[in-house]
Amino acid sequence: MALCLHQTTSLQAGYRKSLEGYAKAGIKLVEVIPQHVDEFARREGMPAARRLLSDLGLKAVSSGGVRGLAEPGPQRPAALDELKRRLEITAELGIDRLVCPSVTAERYTREDYRLAVRNLREAGEIAKPFGIVLMLEFSRGSTLIGTLPTALRLTRVASHPNVKPMFDCYHFWAGLSKFEDLELIRPGEIHHVHFQDVPDLPRELLDNTTREVPGDGVAPLVRILGALKQKAYAGPLSVELFYPRLQSGDPYAVALEIRQKAEPVLRKAGVL
Repeated sequence: MALCLHQTTSLQAGYRKSLEGYAKAGIKLVEVIPQHVDEFARREGMPAARRLLSDLGLKAVSSGGVRGLAEPGPQRPAALDELKRRLEITAELGIDRLVCPSVTAERYTREDYRLAVRNLREAGEIAKPFGIVLMLEFSRGSTLIGTLPTALRLTRVASHPNVKPMFDCYHFWAGLSKFEDLELIRPGEIHHVHFQDVPDLPRELLDNTTREVPGDGVAPLVRILGALKQKAYAGPLSVELFYPRLQSGDPYAVALEIRQKAEPVLRKAGVL
C-alpha cells in the first residue's frame, strides 16, 4: 500500500499550490478534487493540469466524484449529466477511477435497492468507454448505502466491470459497520481506500468533518490495514481530512505532518 494525499485536505490551497506542497514533502500519489481541477482548467487549460502532475513527479490515482448515482429519485438525471462531464475531465487527466459517494438522507424501501442496482449498471455503462471505474463509497450517515456490507452487496449484484466498492476508514469505524464485516470482503474486491483516523469522542458527536490524521485518533487502523492486506488490497491510502487548520494550512507542512504520523501506522501494519 502507498500513502496518497487527497486534495480536500488542502481545500483552500488550490490545484497548483497543493500539488507543489505535496511533491516537496515526498508524496507521490494524489487524489484530485473537481473544485481544484475545474478552477485550474478555466485559467490554464486541462493539458496544463495534466502536465503539472507530470512535472512534479506525481501520479493522480483517483478523482473526487459524483454523488447520487445509485439513489433513485428526481435528482438522478442531473447526477448522470455531472457524471458524463466528470468522466471526460477525469480521462483527460489520465485517471482511471472516480469516487461516487452515497450521502443521501431520504427514506428508502426494499424496492429502491433493486433500482439502485439498475442505476449502478447504467452508470457503469456510461463509464465503460472511458476506461474509468466508478467506486461506490458507503457513508456513515447515508440512509441508502451507509455500511460496508450494503456497498459490497450492491456492487456484487450489479456485477459490472466498471463499478467497484471502495473502503473509507472513517465511515467504517465511525458508522454502523462492524469489524467482522471486513471478513465479507473477497480477495481483490476493494478498489480504493480513504485513510483517516477517528477522534476520541462519543460517536454521537462525530460528523463528516471530525476526521483525524492517521495515528492521532482511536481507530484500530493497524488491524484494519491488516485485514485489508489479507483481502489482497495493495493500492493507495488516500488521506482525506476536513479540519480548517489543515485545509487552510501550508500544503507542504500538512503533507509532512501526515507522513510523519501515518507512515509509522503503515509500517506497524506491515503494508509499507
